[in-house]
Amino acid sequence: MKIRRISAATAVLAAGALVLTACSNTPTDTASPSESAAATTGGNVVVAEVNEFFSFNSSTANGNTDINSKVSLATNSNFYYIDGDLKVQRDESFGTIEKVSDDPLTVKYTVNEGETWSDGEPIDADDLILAWAVYSGFYDDGGNPDEEGNPTTGTSYFSYAGSTEGLGLTEFPEIGDDNRSVTLTYAEPFADWEVAFGLDRPAHVVAKGGGLADGQALIDLLKDKPRGNVDAPVPTDPALKAVADFYNTGFDSRTLPSDPSLYLSSGPYIVSDVVEGQSVTMVANDKYEGDFGPKLDEITIRTIADPSAMVQALQNGEVDVISPQANADTLAALEGLDGVDVHKGNQLAYDHIDLNFSGVFADQNVREAFLKTIPRQAILEAIITPLDPEAKVLDSQLFVPAQDGYADAIANNGSAAYAEPDIAGAKELLAGATPTVRILYNVNNPNRVDAFTLIQQSATEAGFIIEDQGDAKWGSRLGDGSYDASIYGWVNSGVGVSGVPQIFGTGAASNFNGFTDPSADELMAELITTTDVEEQTRLQQEIDEKIFASSYGLPFFQSIGVDAVAERVEGIDAYNPNQNGVWWNVWNWSVNDG
Repeated sequence: MKIRRISAATAVLAAGALVLTACSNTPTDTASPSESAAATTGGNVVVAEVNEFFSFNSSTANGNTDINSKVSLATNSNFYYIDGDLKVQRDESFGTIEKVSDDPLTVKYTVNEGETWSDGEPIDADDLILAWAVYSGFYDDGGNPDEEGNPTTGTSYFSYAGSTEGLGLTEFPEIGDDNRSVTLTYAEPFADWEVAFGLDRPAHVVAKGGGLADGQALIDLLKDKPRGNVDAPVPTDPALKAVADFYNTGFDSRTLPSDPSLYLSSGPYIVSDVVEGQSVTMVANDKYEGDFGPKLDEITIRTIADPSAMVQALQNGEVDVISPQANADTLAALEGLDGVDVHKGNQLAYDHIDLNFSGVFADQNVREAFLKTIPRQAILEAIITPLDPEAKVLDSQLFVPAQDGYADAIANNGSAAYAEPDIAGAKELLAGATPTVRILYNVNNPNRVDAFTLIQQSATEAGFIIEDQGDAKWGSRLGDGSYDASIYGWVNSGVGVSGVPQIFGTGAASNFNGFTDPSADELMAELITTTDVEEQTRLQQEIDEKIFASSYGLPFFQSIGVDAVAERVEGIDAYNPNQNGVWWNVWNWSVNDG
């Protein structure tokens, strides 16, 4: 049994497929496509994951969870991927990215001839235009969101989890004569242009789901429509709304859809079965012809939330790979197993509590009072200290301790006010009131249960009445107004800065608690058009200060990750701290049962 402990130099923490580069001090498996394109060697691997799969569209605000994203990674091709060293690598067996000009920034994307979806439909400009429409928010004019985040004026069409700030700097793309390319021209520089755009859901499926004939009809619908203007909203376009509604919800399913078009693949694997709340099975996609051909016949994902049950399943040979919500007992158990490689490191992730800017927390005094009760040190000591005795409470929403800029950020952002619980201060702000606070968290995640329990005990001392909203399906409730505070974690890819407006921008789809600050929005707009790294750091420090000043919520700690891999599995050789974890090179996995 081998244990590799690494200390990753991490960067800004945000969500989804966003944020700055980082590197590990441990060599990682960065096999070239030619090495991974060997003939399928067969066999199967069973992976245990904490969260339940529920959507074939991980790009929506609802579907943007780690497990949905991992299935998407295994079943989709794209122009680039993030390797084990958190560097952007191009997949030119799928298509090419060409920067045509720096002034104005102009980028051309071309899908290779012969690339198809698993139903045989060509991947072409229709698909790229759909992705642009989703990622740019070009047609949105929705504003003045209500308590549940829904616009009360105008219309927000596609529910994209990421930030639309970057692609929103472009007009309708130029479609190439080959109908396999689009060219994007930006009105301003864009820091994340290399990782901001790519293939999404099949346009012909979305078009038909929205009542159109095909992908070309979708282009015809989109190409002549003006940019949405939140200050001058127009009546909702029913045809576009139908298409967007299907995109937003049509791929959500906790079982295998009866319609195969809802789970088409463009990548090495394709889903073959889904058992609600229990498992997802993927098999090799025989239509895939790129450089990242699968080596396995089958991969099964089993949902096992309890870390002890994960370890037991690994020990019994029921699963081959686990990524548990680790604690000291988990690590000790893994250290006692033979025939297992264990990888441990700091994740590009952090746990936190967010407060809704509505309902009981519409009053900032109540928000501030509640935050004064949060026992962050106790939460750290219960969850992280047993894994890393040197770990400290995280005092920034945008930086982690290993990153340049963290020390200056925490010195000025106001986090010192919440170093320790201040029950007396909370009571003074409440002035005798006893507000009821509904807290949402994943009831199947032991770490989140521990955090909730400690918060409940402390907040009750100040007079708050805490209502337990623990829910295994917590992810689908984010932003729906059915709770007042939420405990969960963000994890990112390690590249880019667009994750900041993705979470904290006014009206952003991943802004689940309704935070809004016009001055912060201006800084975020400047951030994504800034390519100088030092200036990016300065801007993020200013944004961090504004987030704390609003009594937004509090970070708890930078997460520590643990992976354990049976020695029969080859291709998983080191810890990867981003949201893909062991899955980043799934095409390179194989088994050796000799």
